[in-house]
Amino acid sequence: MSEPDRRSLLKSAAAAAALGLIESGTAKAAAGKGLQFGPARPFSFALLKEQARKRVREPYVGPPHPAPGIVSEIDYEAWGQIKFDMTQALYANGPGQFPVSFFHLGKFFRKAVGMHVVEAGHEREIIYDPSYFEMPEDSPARQLPKGAGFAGLRVQEARDGTLDWRKNDWIAFLGADYFRAIGALHQYGLSCRAIALDVAVAGKPEEFPDFTHIYIDESEPRNGLTLYALLEGPSIVGACKMEAVRGKGVTMDIEQMLCLRRDITRFGVAPLTSMYWFSETVKPTAVDWRPEVHDSDGLAMWTGGGERVWRPLNNPAHIMASAFLDHDPRGFGLMQRDRNFDHYQDGVFYDRRPSLWVEPKGEWGKGSVQLVEIPTDDEIHDNIVAMWVPEKPVTAGAELEIGYKLYWLADEPYPSPLAHCVATRLGNGGQPGQPRPQGVRKFMVEFLGAPLASLPYGVKPEAVLWASRGTFSYIYTEAVPDDVPGHWRAQFDLTVTGTEPVEMRLFLRAGGKILSETWAYQYHPWVDCRPSCYPKTGL
Repeated sequence: MSEPDRRSLLKSAAAAAALGLIESGTAKAAAGKGLQFGPARPFSFALLKEQARKRVREPYVGPPHPAPGIVSEIDYEAWGQIKFDMTQALYANGPGQFPVSFFHLGKFFRKAVGMHVVEAGHEREIIYDPSYFEMPEDSPARQLPKGAGFAGLRVQEARDGTLDWRKNDWIAFLGADYFRAIGALHQYGLSCRAIALDVAVAGKPEEFPDFTHIYIDESEPRNGLTLYALLEGPSIVGACKMEAVRGKGVTMDIEQMLCLRRDITRFGVAPLTSMYWFSETVKPTAVDWRPEVHDSDGLAMWTGGGERVWRPLNNPAHIMASAFLDHDPRGFGLMQRDRNFDHYQDGVFYDRRPSLWVEPKGEWGKGSVQLVEIPTDDEIHDNIVAMWVPEKPVTAGAELEIGYKLYWLADEPYPSPLAHCVATRLGNGGQPGQPRPQGVRKFMVEFLGAPLASLPYGVKPEAVLWASRGTFSYIYTEAVPDDVPGHWRAQFDLTVTGTEPVEMRLFLRAGGKILSETWAYQYHPWVDCRPSCYPKTGL
């Protein structure tokens, strides 16, 4: 299925999961209602890796598509009517702390994922049966045979926690190799993937590998669980281990062993996928009643050299790919920095969407954090991808071991002591009351932080600017008149001709001391050439 369809269904799905009960120490289905299991087989991460190595030498088959005629009848409406009886959830009565439920197959989720429970060095497959689900009498899902399979899973909140676990979950796996977790503000938002293959490569379609089998182990870590997954696509086979911990937000410790069947042009490690439609930076006139609509508003980077960089997101006129060269990066992530509800005015709580930070484990060497921005005209489309791409090509026959940690939080897990960028605003250049010159854009970039709050009275920070082309004028800084300590803005005009993008950088300093992170922006002069989008302002 397409990414927009996946996102739309994830946002609107009420619930759908199979439920089960495991007796402690026996891994057998409980009496009465309960899941049914296949035979026990030895299991470990090492065995899963060996399975991946074996499969990569075999022709690609792909995940099963059970009963395609019946599944195609489970459309958006029918799929949404499929509920489950939470009393049957895996670990509903223990011994695991976090019950697990399962998404049902449907027209937009046709591929079956094998679900397994792990206990004492063995795994048993959970056998699908329509009786696990509550559904209308005339639902086409009732015609599915036993063993058809599941589309994905959800990890519910703790049974002994303050939240009702039957109504609240904190991890969801659904569609290809996508997964999501809630942040510190108890909201879902952006997604992560196991791997991204050939995103936005001209003349080459993007490949979406699948988690074909997922193994659930609640024996460790403390206050969490471990999920293992077999990953497979036409070009790749992999074994993944994800140790997820529920705390203030969610953290995931990821280990991957990836084997390549084919050469990959753009090999995206730890790919983050989000949505950015518009913000305070640029908004088409009357396109929507809300002031801002986005799951993330910028890409934050902590380079191997120690520089902190903030790249505000764009909704470009056509697909753009940007690369930020680095060596052994310390981290990167797609952030939702704007936490003011008044800036969204929406009951879906964009102000609470999680930020997602990637912390590499070990040395990643030379490469680049790459940002792909895709045009969108609605919020249902995930149009932003951020990922690490190694410098060396990844070719057929390669075997890679990759490790990193994911932080689903409200902000970065390792905040910079520098002032950070809180807003990027664009307008017509020139001076009020004077004719506005053509080809001139005014920028107002806002920073907030302790280094600016501690400036001596009368001292203004200097705006240090750079652009790949064009000239600057009317450069000055001032404290934002809102009585918020350390809230400053840099204002300047940029004069540029042509329609090619302009790369820009800005940071604040005083007395030779750097006070802010680096603002790195990609300005698109072609916005000036779209008067139909901005009929009143000329933007």
